[in-house]
Amino acid sequence: MAPAKTLRGVIAAIATAIDENGEPDSARSVALARFLLDNGCDGLNVLGTTGEATSFSLEQRCRVMTAYAESRLPLDRMMVGTGAAALADAIALTKHAAALGFAGALVLPPFYYKGVPDDGLVAGIEAIVKATAVQPIPIYLYHFPAQSGLHWHVALIHRLLDCFGERIVGLKDSSGDMAFAREAAGIAPRFCVFPSTEAALLQARSGPFAGCISATANLNADLCARAYRTGDAAALAEAVAIRRLFDGKPLVPGVKALLAHIHHQPQWARVTPPLSPFPASDRAGVVAGYEAVRARQPV
Repeated sequence: MAPAKTLRGVIAAIATAIDENGEPDSARSVALARFLLDNGCDGLNVLGTTGEATSFSLEQRCRVMTAYAESRLPLDRMMVGTGAAALADAIALTKHAAALGFAGALVLPPFYYKGVPDDGLVAGIEAIVKATAVQPIPIYLYHFPAQSGLHWHVALIHRLLDCFGERIVGLKDSSGDMAFAREAAGIAPRFCVFPSTEAALLQARSGPFAGCISATANLNADLCARAYRTGDAAALAEAVAIRRLFDGKPLVPGVKALLAHIHHQPQWARVTPPLSPFPASDRAGVVAGYEAVRARQPV
């Protein structure tokens, strides 16, 4: 397996635009991707939770991946979510990502059946690894037990690294358990762990983490970049202040509502069921809070 470019730094879990027919709006999504890469993001995580991937069909997800590839965006700076409840779908998505040239596949555990043994999870990853052996895309584990109901726990990660070696390159941790994230980051020097909050960026500069993969980096990438690249604690505080605007509120609809405001494109506020649009009362407060943070930034 040829060495892959290592993803590090500020990675936005990029939102996916939706058109008036409820289909993924690839053109608008690609435009946001280009904007984020030009304005602070070191990389992107496409078709993850913020990207509403599991609300899309296999065909829709493949279509969005292809649109990113055909746009000439730097796929070596982009990982793509390929997890699915059905193993055959996860394999098909991961093979498509590999064929297009994405830098990594972010894999949820198969998430319908709960309480499954580690042997079953290992078998799932083994099937994906074998199916992509000809084009061995790096695999990142997606740890989000609040949504998936399953854990990539530390002993299981050790086992996967022992079984599949350099194919397993890292983990996105959306559990919010920083003790777990630090323990996972200590498994091996090459194992890259990305907490889902930009609050970890100063630690990532010289500490255990490879960076962050954050939904709110759709909105504050410039501040995150200043924090990560120069250690600017004030910029990080402002970035975290933007993230905290969504405390107790639905995050994905909220991020999309604020994207609609920032880019003056109301179409960005659309979400796919079962998500619902961000309530107008919440939107007003989030917009006001965001503008207050931006007003404090130097011109």
